[in-house]
Amino acid sequence: GKVVDTKSSLFKKGDKVILNGFGVGEKYWGGLAQFSKVKAKWLIHKPSNLSDSSCMSLGTAGYTAMLCILEILNKKIRPNDGMILVTGATGGVGSFAVMILSKLGYSVIAATGKANQNKYLSELGAVEIIPRDIFSEPPKALEKEKWVGVVETVGSLTLSNACASTKYGGVVTSCGMAQGMKFTTSVAPFILRNITLSGIDSVYKSINERIEAWKKLSEILDEDSIKLISSTIKLDEVNAYTKKMLNQNIVGRVIVDMKNSL
Repeated sequence: GKVVDTKSSLFKKGDKVILNGFGVGEKYWGGLAQFSKVKAKWLIHKPSNLSDSSCMSLGTAGYTAMLCILEILNKKIRPNDGMILVTGATGGVGSFAVMILSKLGYSVIAATGKANQNKYLSELGAVEIIPRDIFSEPPKALEKEKWVGVVETVGSLTLSNACASTKYGGVVTSCGMAQGMKFTTSVAPFILRNITLSGIDSVYKSINERIEAWKKLSEILDEDSIKLISSTIKLDEVNAYTKKMLNQNIVGRVIVDMKNSL
């Protein structure tokens, strides 16, 4: 958004800003609004090389994907160390994770329940696409080592199975619970394979961590790449699209164009 009025010394009128999380749209009003009054300490300056529409296409999904990938980078996992698994790969977080990892040189395995979206995932950079059903069985203590890192957006059995197949010294980042909150696994991958399970919260990350994530997004992604993942609708289409989302009939990100909906 753009600052239209402020009493804060952190920003001035006309500044372009980004707000992710802090409960806005959940605990605080502001979803699907053209104007919102928010706390200055929730905001960061928008990277100059990202357009407003690109920032909204990225949104919390792209930002969360980048937080997961930063965790993998901070663990010193490099492209030649092995494959990276992305679950829920056609969703917002998953789609951007596949694209960002691919652009950074990683070989990405994309797990999805949408067999008709293989072309979409290949265009984003996935080198292998696997069905999500293989993660639906109760996990064994250890499985064959397959990937050195995971961006896990689903939770429950998928998270458990992902951990069991992570290579020695690998890292699993957990940021979603679409399949459920229950997590049952063995300590074996953590002790015998020295893997790390990192929880990723996007809502209350520090301002410095937010700035780092958005800076990296602006360096890695360009406008044309972002457009592959996003589509735009008007306000009166929201109800129809929420039904499509619940029925798992959309991929990537959807922007609600408030300006041209009136």
